[in-house]
Amino acid sequence: MRVVIQRVSEASVTVNKNVVGQIDEGLLVFLGVEEADTQEDIDWLVNKTLNLRIFNDTDGVMNSSLVDTNGQMLVISQFTLMASTKKGNRPSYVKAAKHTHAIPMYEAFCQKVEEALGKKIQRGVFGADMKVALVNDGPVTIQIDSKNRT
Repeated sequence: MRVVIQRVSEASVTVNKNVVGQIDEGLLVFLGVEEADTQEDIDWLVNKTLNLRIFNDTDGVMNSSLVDTNGQMLVISQFTLMASTKKGNRPSYVKAAKHTHAIPMYEAFCQKVEEALGKKIQRGVFGADMKVALVNDGPVTIQIDSKNRT
């Protein structure tokens, strides 16, 4: 499971010209799922994401987490994060999970985040053609792969 996390001052996702998710200060999380991902990947990645100290503290130092700041989160499913570009110029998506595995994993990730934060998060629409708008704060962009923990 892979995420690209962006610290944002605002972000939104639109499907068919309708805004389906929108946040102010917080994290925009793009989530990619592969067939080998399990609940263990979700648990580890949710904990890592929520506790990343990438928000400024009172001294202006990145020393606070989303939990510390009571920020918001928008999670967007993105199978292209699982792309392999090792051969040629056309990305291969063979590692990306099929809908039957990816949708439950995406939903479980979002539910685990909501339980940990004690509040609802915003979401995109799985498999839809989404238009994502954001103001990256910093900019701060972090990528994490649950298969590369060391």
